[in-house]
Amino acid sequence: MNTATANNRFGAFRHRSYTLLFFARFMAAFATQIISVSVGWQMYDTTRSTLYLGLIGLVQFLPSLLLILVTGSVTDRYNRRAIVSICLTVSALCAMALLLVTVTGTFSPLLVFTILTVFGIERAFMSPAVQSLLPNLVPVEDLPNSFAWNSSSWQAASITGPVAGGLLYGIGPVVAYSVALAFMVAGALLVFLIPKPAQKTTSEPPSWSYILAGFGFISRQKIVLGAISLDLFAVLLGGATALMPVFASDILALGPLGLGLLRAAPGIGAIAMALYLALFPIRHYSGIKMFSGVAIFGIATVIFGLSETTWLSIVALTLMGAGDMISVYVRETLIALWTPDQVRGRVNAVNSVFVGASNELGEARAGVMAWGFGAVPAVVIGGLGTLAVSLAWAGIFPALRKIDTLEAPTQEDIRAA
Repeated sequence: MNTATANNRFGAFRHRSYTLLFFARFMAAFATQIISVSVGWQMYDTTRSTLYLGLIGLVQFLPSLLLILVTGSVTDRYNRRAIVSICLTVSALCAMALLLVTVTGTFSPLLVFTILTVFGIERAFMSPAVQSLLPNLVPVEDLPNSFAWNSSSWQAASITGPVAGGLLYGIGPVVAYSVALAFMVAGALLVFLIPKPAQKTTSEPPSWSYILAGFGFISRQKIVLGAISLDLFAVLLGGATALMPVFASDILALGPLGLGLLRAAPGIGAIAMALYLALFPIRHYSGIKMFSGVAIFGIATVIFGLSETTWLSIVALTLMGAGDMISVYVRETLIALWTPDQVRGRVNAVNSVFVGASNELGEARAGVMAWGFGAVPAVVIGGLGTLAVSLAWAGIFPALRKIDTLEAPTQEDIRAA
């Protein structure tokens, strides 16, 4: 590996295609956060149901699960850039639909869940395509740097998007959905400007062995299996995002702007950590640091659940974001480095379902538990579960725990794992 390149803290931006994708993802993520805050607040304000808040995540996750055998195969057989462009166009149409529902005064849970299901279908194709496209835009020596900056882009949107969403929703839901639509359209246009990248495709005819290759690779490669499943169970148990309208409204007595601040706090911690990792990348003890990040996430979740003070809740959410960012940085880099390009789409489709399960299904878990036991027990129990998963996985996957540097593995490394 070229040391000068590896130490270039802005190496990923030497590549124009990556720069376009970076800003496109920021705009799309910014719009998604505005939509998330607006739909969550509008749904709770209309129905006062924590169960419906949980279902918002569930209807967006199910398409990824049901289409898992299709999305990865499509990503590996067709132009990944074109797939991303189409998906962002569909996202813009979903934002337009939410805008029309609000303008016409026809907002109802069933109609909104239908729109969000289409949004979930788009994300089912979008996620593996984006994750697989990224390694096609930068050389391997710039991959860790690109993942750090990519996470910074997403987290920057996670900070500004919820605050903007709360402010815009305070002005009016029509304004919020209109701004989200504009950003979705801008993101789609940027992706259209990316030249078609080199991509290893396969002429292998569709078959069950081809379709299931992603599962087969993950089951054989314990490093990838451990990294993906750690995120699945940790965030599945620790996710508290869906319940933030409850904490903002009923526990901390905050309005839409306060909800935006709560939603932004994890992003503040995450982007601070992502920028730190981009400037000072992890050199050694990568596996241990990943498990430590998950443990920090779990402990901070417990503190947030027990807090009745705004400043302490924001500090806890900030620590949650920082801990999660450490785990994401190591996990995504390992998956990219240990996965061959020709099977990358199918592996990332499985990874997308795991990530979706840890986020959207985790929100559903939190909503259902809050419906049955209350919001505070749902969050505290989840945080303790995340901490337990971190400790358990460190013992179950010793090879993952012992990963030292984030560099492309040799054949000897692969055989040893």
